[in-house]
Parts: sequence; structure tokens; C-alpha cells
Amino acid sequence: MKLYAAPLNFRGIAEEFSVPTGFTPRLHAEAAAVCDRYADGRRDARGIPLVTVDPPGSKDLDQAVFIERTATGYRVFYAIADAAAFIEPGGALEAESLRRGQTIYLPDEPARLHPEELSENNGSLLPGVDRPAVLWTIELDGRGEVERFHLERVLVRSNARLNYEKVHADHLAGTMHPSIELLPEVGRLREASALRRHAINLRLPAQRVAVLADGRFELVIEPRHGVMDWNSEISLLTGMCAGQLMKEHGTGILRTLRPATPEAEVEFRAEARALGHHLDDDRDIGEFLLSVDATGTRGMAVMREAQKLLRGAGYARADPDRAEVHAGIGGYYAHVTAPLRRLVDRFATEYCLALVEGREVPEWVVERTDAVIQAMNRASNLANTVDRACLNLTEATVLAPWVGHNFDAVVLTSDAERDQARILVADPPVLAECLGHPGQGTQAKVSLIRADVAGREVAFAWPAD
Repeated sequence: MKLYAAPLNFRGIAEEFSVPTGFTPRLHAEAAAVCDRYADGRRDARGIPLVTVDPPGSKDLDQAVFIERTATGYRVFYAIADAAAFIEPGGALEAESLRRGQTIYLPDEPARLHPEELSENNGSLLPGVDRPAVLWTIELDGRGEVERFHLERVLVRSNARLNYEKVHADHLAGTMHPSIELLPEVGRLREASALRRHAINLRLPAQRVAVLADGRFELVIEPRHGVMDWNSEISLLTGMCAGQLMKEHGTGILRTLRPATPEAEVEFRAEARALGHHLDDDRDIGEFLLSVDATGTRGMAVMREAQKLLRGAGYARADPDRAEVHAGIGGYYAHVTAPLRRLVDRFATEYCLALVEGREVPEWVVERTDAVIQAMNRASNLANTVDRACLNLTEATVLAPWVGHNFDAVVLTSDAERDQARILVADPPVLAECLGHPGQGTQAKVSLIRADVAGREVAFAWPAD
């Protein structure tokens, strides 16, 4: 589903929010000249037939996977790019990464965490070349539950760079790459595990701004293939192993999220029903979300509204005396699988390596932990703000010619006191504010009364009685 195309320029948003999109010549040179600081201690794991699975065109490849069947279940090999091998503590690259926190994806260019010489070349798990990595080996039982795991520094060589579209097509044709032919099986088992944990997996469809060949932009809702969810389950599985390890030892950096309030759950259930979904008060929300078709307009809307259940995510030091559970995961969790794009993963991985090997956590990791947490909280807020600004700019720009026209809509929430409602416009798919307070679930045509490009706002009005 597409929104009408229009010319756009996102440079103003990058400048408004001080998003750094380039690097100094010194940083480019340093990234091009990096070498493996841990080369002497690596095990040779190049015989494992790992492959990467990412969106088409991706070059910053953090993860490579291979899954095999065992006598009692499954063995998952998950290689993660070893960014710490290239970034010297106290160096210029480290200082810049602490300033940036994470890669921010603007529609027309990424604001990278590291220069592309590192993130898309030397450090990336590109196919057919030797790369340093941290390898997680996770043993699962027949239900997909973790029996044990191990991690170590290794040398790997990815066999292939796969993308979601091709893997989806191969899955439908029954010709999946041998390295991931068990991914659907293990992915579904992990989804079942999530239901047992009462986890909330949003499966949020990517509503992104796409660049057209003629330089214009359009808003598109990308298909949400099952392979995307199954691949995500491997990353979540690894993060849960890391989180449990940190919790047991009482040290590390956990990703945390408080549970949704009862009021938020009641509001979400009402919104879901307004969108035509069947969600009784006694039905588990996680199970419901797993059943939703996230590729349709109303599926997209219910997933986006479910984000309100998962507010307040952050990072915290692991504490043996205080539970820092991630409510969306239904357990302890840590970010360790995207070090080329996220600062905290580099440091959290060093905690995990030290804990598994029974040695002290490196001093440079401990000394910077608070700074890393602060950088990640700051960068996460910035990324969310920039994402919203880009989406709002696109909606306002492409809808501007249609002011005064009518659109089909359904009411998600209604506030009589403020005479205002929150609506879903069916086509093009837009969540917006609307003047008037019709009943929740009401369907009718609304008029577009404002599309303010400078203010990045759109507004609709409900028809008068």
C-alpha cells in the first residue's frame, strides 16, 4: 500500500535535531586502517556454514546464523560482528560512538554509528571473506527452550548474503537455503515459547519512506513476511540468554521495560475492537497480536497502537537484588546482536564473554558502563523523534494537494471533553487527529482540513450532523 509520491528533503530534519550524518577525514582513515585486536585468541569457526538474512541492499551485517537438528532438539549458531575487536578504548572511534549511540536511519541516508569503512566493510559479516566474530552456540530442546549456551571469539566466513524477499520466496517454494531450512520450525517454537512467557511481540510492519528512481519519496507499508519474525526470534533468543547470564551474575547492562498499566490494556482492547479485531477481556494480548495480519491497514494500526503498552524502555545495570525484567520479552534481556548499529551491544557482549570465561570484566567496559547507558537512552529518544518527524513530514507533504477531500476512516479513541478523536484513515494509511468526538469504532468519511508541511502536521474533521 502506498501514499502518493512527492518530492521531499530530510536534510532539514537532520539539522533541526543535530543528527550527525558524516565523519571527519581522521575517523574515516582510522576506520579504514583497523585491525583485529583479538586475532591471536580466536578459534577457527570458518567451517560453520553461516548465512546472513537482512533487508535487500543492507551492508552493515551484524549477524550470521546456522541451525542444525540434534538428537533432542536444535543447535543454533549465531555469529555477531565483533566491533570491539576494531575499536580501541580511548581512541577517536570510541569517543565518536559514545557521542552517537546508534545508527539513525533517515529515509535518504543513514546517520551511522561508525564510518562505513568499519560498519559496511571491515567489521561487516560480508559473504566469502574472513571476519572476526563472537559466536553464540545455543542448545534448544524439542520445544525450543534453552538447555545451555556458550559464546566465544572466533573467525567466521559467511557463505551467503540472503535477503527477506528471497528467503520468503524460497520458503514458499520449499527451497530454503540449507543453513536456515530449520528457521521456520525453530522460529515457530520460539513464538510458542513467547506465548508461554506472556510476551508481547508487536511485529510492527515497516511503514517507511521509500526513495523512487526519479528522486521523489513515497510512504510504503512493507510486507511482513514470516521469515522476518522467525529471524527476529533468533536475535531475541540470544538477547534472553545474555540477559539471564547477566542477571545470574549480578553484573552487565540489561534492556528493561515495565509492564503495561491496567488502564493501558483496557484502552488498547477497546481500540482493537474498534478496528474490527476480536479481543475479549480475558484473551492474552500477546496471543492476540501473534494472530493479527500485520500487513493490512488495520493490522498495521493495531500494532502501532499496541506500542503504547510498551512505553518506558531503557537500560540499567544488572542488579542481583532487583528484578529488571523486560515486559515485552517476558524475561531478562540484553542487547548484544547489533554492535555495528548500536553502542550498547559492544559493551554488553564484553560482559557476557567475561562471565562465560570466568574472568574479570575488562576495566574499560566497567568504567564506561554509565556513559554507555546515558548515550543509549539519549540516542533512543533521538531516533524515535527523528522517525516521527520524517513520517509526519512525508504525510503532510503528500497530503497537501488533497486538503478538502474526503477519506474513509474509523475512530480509535474519542474525547468528548476536548471534542477530538484519534482516527485511522484507511487509504492512504494514516493515523491522525480529528475534530469531533464520534463514538469509538464509528466509521464514516472525514475531511482533510489541514496539511501543514512546515509544521509537519495533518488534521481531519468529522462530518457535521
